[in-house]
Amino acid sequence: MSHILAIDQGTTSSRAIIFDPDMHPIATAQEEITQHFPDSGWVEHEVSDLWSTTIRTCRQAITKAGLSSTDIAAIGITNQRETTIVWDKKTGEPIHRAIVWQDRRTSKMCQDLRDTGYEPMITGQTGLFLDPYFSATKLKWLLDNVEGARARAENGNLLFGTVDSFLIWKLTDGAVHATDATNAARTLLFDIHKGAWSMDICKLLDIPTNMLPDVRDCAADFGHTQPDLFGSPLPILGAAGDQQAATVGQACFEPGMLKSTYGTGCFALLNTGTSPVVSKNRMLTTIAYQLDGIPTYALEGSIFIAGAVVQWLRDGLGIIENANQTEALASQADDTQNLILVPAFTGLGAPYWNADCRGAVYGLARNSGPAEFARAALESVGYQTRDLLEAMHADWPDSTKGPVLRVDGGMTANDWSMQFLSNILQAPVDRPKVWETTALGAAWLAGMKAGIYPDQSEFSKNWALDRSFSPDMEKSQSDAKYQRWKKAIYATLSV
Repeated sequence: MSHILAIDQGTTSSRAIIFDPDMHPIATAQEEITQHFPDSGWVEHEVSDLWSTTIRTCRQAITKAGLSSTDIAAIGITNQRETTIVWDKKTGEPIHRAIVWQDRRTSKMCQDLRDTGYEPMITGQTGLFLDPYFSATKLKWLLDNVEGARARAENGNLLFGTVDSFLIWKLTDGAVHATDATNAARTLLFDIHKGAWSMDICKLLDIPTNMLPDVRDCAADFGHTQPDLFGSPLPILGAAGDQQAATVGQACFEPGMLKSTYGTGCFALLNTGTSPVVSKNRMLTTIAYQLDGIPTYALEGSIFIAGAVVQWLRDGLGIIENANQTEALASQADDTQNLILVPAFTGLGAPYWNADCRGAVYGLARNSGPAEFARAALESVGYQTRDLLEAMHADWPDSTKGPVLRVDGGMTANDWSMQFLSNILQAPVDRPKVWETTALGAAWLAGMKAGIYPDQSEFSKNWALDRSFSPDMEKSQSDAKYQRWKKAIYATLSV
């Protein structure tokens, strides 16, 4: 029993990865998940898809590794955050599709709450803003719009959870209704200073507290799986939201350490230690991880569209067949063109927090084509990252003294994109040897709790560099390009 099974349930796919005793990934299984768009700005998942793909990939990964359940010491779970599920306490049946973190249907609800002056109280307790991104208003929408839901919830018949909580409940056959502090901190219902659900916010949004899961450390006992799922019961000993799991996987354990993950969206987290930093620049104050009852805080910047802009090139415009083609296309782009793509397909995240604006393209020429669009798409991710880092440095000047940016996620495989990121930031960018840092973080939490993986200090020493990217663009050119981006942003926001 020396291997760890990491479940990585994401926005576009479910994955399971087996890590060996040396924390190396030895087998992976992955299945894509269909996203549903029933209305403009609405994004949903079939809850049954989240569950079935998770179980299938777990079984496939164990088989690929040539192992059985008796070889697995523990399970660690990481997940797409904020995505909201409500299900029946007795049957486990969801009352509605999962409402995905990208969904913007509660924009007006958030605006109404802002207009009535509730945002300072909510931000003061949660570190978050009143935005449709977070779980609370999605949960209220479900209770208000699914027939009979509110009465069932008030009678104690419905449960709420983010994806981790739902998977834990299903894996344990309903024995455990729990989440970890990092996922709780993303719901807009959790007081990150008191470490408890906010009664003030629950009352404001009319959310019955009996729906809410128990909140535990990231490395904790989350129960055992049903014996018939994998052949024998397996302990679930780790859980963390995907961006926090990546922070752990990148060994960002010291204040000032910074990581950025490039998946569907992009999320940068800056470790600020055991004291929360209140942002003056529209960053989020959140929990990076919690161990032994002690939270470590972070400043976070959230970009809604990163890897999803490449998916748009493929599925929306049809100019590529796979993501790998963007690197060659971007290299072929006409340098005399200054195409700027603002990928506000579902609004803009940090530091703008505008749910209603939509994407735009500036600088189109008659000969703008697939290469120019590919380059503009990749550049948009770099520009948005600079937005985040400049705001973080302004909030916490000590962060400028910290180490280089550590990156992970699918987009980091694109060397062109990572070189541009270094250029636009005018700073080094380090890519680790283990790119699966999100799953690695979940695996380490479970393995450390199980006693087979090392402590934080030893784990940090094992972090290994794959490649470091250093700026090869003059600062004046980088700044000029960034100023064009800022003009495009303000033009988009003014429409």
